[in-house]
Amino acid sequence: MNKALLEVEHLKKSFGGVTAVDACSFTVDEGTITALIGPNGSGKTTAFNMITGYLKADSGTIRFHGETVERPRPAGLYRRGLSRTFQQARIFPELTVQENLVVAAGYTWRQLFGRRVSAEDAQRSKAMLAEFRLDQLSDLVAADLSYGQRKLLEFAAVLMSNPRLVLLDEPTAGVNPVMIDAMERHIRERNRAGVTFLIVEHDMQLVMRLCDPVIVLDQGSRIAFGSPEQIQSDPRVLEAYLGA
Repeated sequence: MNKALLEVEHLKKSFGGVTAVDACSFTVDEGTITALIGPNGSGKTTAFNMITGYLKADSGTIRFHGETVERPRPAGLYRRGLSRTFQQARIFPELTVQENLVVAAGYTWRQLFGRRVSAEDAQRSKAMLAEFRLDQLSDLVAADLSYGQRKLLEFAAVLMSNPRLVLLDEPTAGVNPVMIDAMERHIRERNRAGVTFLIVEHDMQLVMRLCDPVIVLDQGSRIAFGSPEQIQSDPRVLEAYLGA
């Protein structure tokens, strides 16, 4: 039986009079590729933002690797092994592709431009670029990348910290089928290497072939949890998510 790597209990967030996340609870077991799905406005990204410290929760508890995260902060969680991507890829457009990876490894701008990057991390960045098939673009300014290439670069940069858990927010949104296949391949390969994933994704075909288990939110609360087969036949999901 897998151990819970991330535990979310009774998480709540309201904006004015609107409750975006309402007493939401779920777990992500170590070694899984877990999906977090639901209709638009169901609270998925809000939950992501609270878990990763980009938004303060009104109430609730978050535990990572068995320890309560009292005040989630992105930098602190990054150092502890919890990283994330965003719907719109966040990269440094003025840096080269390789420099983006070096910065993600924890170097300051002064170290980067002072050429004080260790040979080991320089080699790691080159290996990561080769893995993501971005090595031919290593000296290109990131602003010149395509939308899909920016998504891949952000994913590669997140992995430079050797995370235990990666939260992917719409990793395939707006990219072509070839890039979707590439993203799926990288997720599977990294999962086999020991990385756990929690994925918000609207492409249900991708979710059903890639993720197990699947968590379903509606109106800020968890309404279903199970295997892809169980989720596809759950009447609550059909009503809330598919509009049946």
